[in-house]
Amino acid sequence: MKRIGLFYGSNTGNTEKIAQDITNLLKEQGFEVDLYDIADVDVSKINEYKNIIIGASTWGKGDLPDAWEDKLSDFSELNLSGKKIAFFGLGDQENYSDTFVDAMGILADIAIKNGATIVGDNWSTDGYNFDESLALKDGAFVGLVIDEDNQDELTAQRVKKWIDIIKNSFD
Repeated sequence: MKRIGLFYGSNTGNTEKIAQDITNLLKEQGFEVDLYDIADVDVSKINEYKNIIIGASTWGKGDLPDAWEDKLSDFSELNLSGKKIAFFGLGDQENYSDTFVDAMGILADIAIKNGATIVGDNWSTDGYNFDESLALKDGAFVGLVIDEDNQDELTAQRVKKWIDIIKNSFD
């Protein structure tokens, strides 16, 4: 059975809800998923997994959620070589179109720098209306993008589509 560690940071509960939805869908497909609120666990717990999912929302003008901000220094020091990491990010494309899902981009940049292989990237920008994002690499997002503020009716469909993409990438 494929084992995944899912680590998320959530200030209001939206990212936690998406993390739980992702966990449930993966479990239905036979994966073993351990779900962690990064606020409640040492970031070194990530090292126990080869297959990892990381979720974060973007706050204000491109800020990380509080828990990820508190753990960013420790996360930056992890050796992620040999790890496969998929990212999902939440943002508000209407009110913060110039920093849309920046938190996901910040965390993905660190993971890439520290040797991780990113999976579930190349997520299309089609259907999103924003000006700038640190989560863009080669014209696509580095992971699943959710906008619960403006497009919550698309969330379930987007999550299912992304899981179909990532499920075969994990060992």
